[in-house]
Amino acid sequence: MTSETASSLWQQTCQENAAFPEFTGEAEADLVVIGGGYTGCAAALQAAEMGATVQLIEAAEIGSGGSGRNVGLVNAGLWLPPEDINAELGADSGNRLSALLGGAPQRVFSLIEKHRIQCEPVHTGTLHCAHAPAGLKDLQRRHAELAAIGAPVELLDRDEAVRRTGSAAVHGALFDPRAGTIQPLAYVRGLARAAAAAGAQLHMHSPAAAIRRDGSSWHVSTPKGSIRAKHLIMATNAYARDITGYETPQVIPVHYFQAATDPLPAALQGKILPGREGCWDTALVMSSWRLDQAGRLVIGGMGALNHFGSALHRNWLPRKLAALYPELKDMPLRSHWHGRIAMTTEHLPKILDLNGGLACFGYSGRGIGPGTLFGAAMAETLLTGDRARLPVPPSRSHAIAFAGLRSAYYETGATLTHLVSNR
Repeated sequence: MTSETASSLWQQTCQENAAFPEFTGEAEADLVVIGGGYTGCAAALQAAEMGATVQLIEAAEIGSGGSGRNVGLVNAGLWLPPEDINAELGADSGNRLSALLGGAPQRVFSLIEKHRIQCEPVHTGTLHCAHAPAGLKDLQRRHAELAAIGAPVELLDRDEAVRRTGSAAVHGALFDPRAGTIQPLAYVRGLARAAAAAGAQLHMHSPAAAIRRDGSSWHVSTPKGSIRAKHLIMATNAYARDITGYETPQVIPVHYFQAATDPLPAALQGKILPGREGCWDTALVMSSWRLDQAGRLVIGGMGALNHFGSALHRNWLPRKLAALYPELKDMPLRSHWHGRIAMTTEHLPKILDLNGGLACFGYSGRGIGPGTLFGAAMAETLLTGDRARLPVPPSRSHAIAFAGLRSAYYETGATLTHLVSNR
């Protein structure tokens, strides 16, 4: 693993093992999957359960990208509210996507139960918290739009939000009972285990070096072998590497960092998030917090921990913790880590048509439910030929102007915010 996750809490507490051999030699398959995150493992599992032969190759380890660095919030829907989605996709496609993603948490928790994935599942909802009185306007809008499409969301006043979170720093919240929390690395490793049990062949430390299309087949080369397959899925998202013969779609890389306390005393666990909902706020530079199975409070915010200004992020964390929960102001934070998010300008996930293959990327911070859904849907689509199974219409190309500058803008904004906030 890289230094980004060397001290990750998820690495330390993962109960799922995912040891797969390096790919060597030659193989043929119905489907080759490149990438061992939520999308790739869900695709491999779905295809194997449909009776297809599957080869999945991962450049590092299962979950070494964003899937193993996630907050672990199994959200329903996207960051965008429904009407914004419809403005981008049109009402028919937008409403369909919102409905599919509204059911994504149930898909995740059903897979966890079916395959007995040891990933600390808590299906008690999430709380989108107003960080200030002005944040209630955004939550009111989201509540109205979600309720209009039948989502069972509830707008909580300040008193109820304070009771649910145990924090006087929140000014209301939007409760979504469809959602929940998981140990994110354990979930993706559990998906990999389930895919292998269904017959898929998975390989770690096997980066795709080159791909090419030859008639009706894909040829994928790795450092020590090659795979020939009828269908291909590219599932590398924010952690794409250079591959000869493949033009990596542009995304805006945005980072998110986290740390965790020691397990809270039992008395505080009864007060702080007593229902174990996962939380995030309405601030422009978002932060999140939740409890894990042992009662550790996991807190995070936008930003990377691998540059000269990252000390500002680390110094902000205890101030934010104390602002939320003054009783935790002296509690040390451990296991600092960060991960990379693939954003698109529209904040919508994209599917690219590769002529016999599909690529998916751009979950914009909502990887667990959408990744699981999109991975399975792409596998179904390629094996059946029914493109109506795709959650969004595929595109032929994707480009973002000044993606690197936009990434720097987000990181600079987060760094400056963490310099001055919660003092």
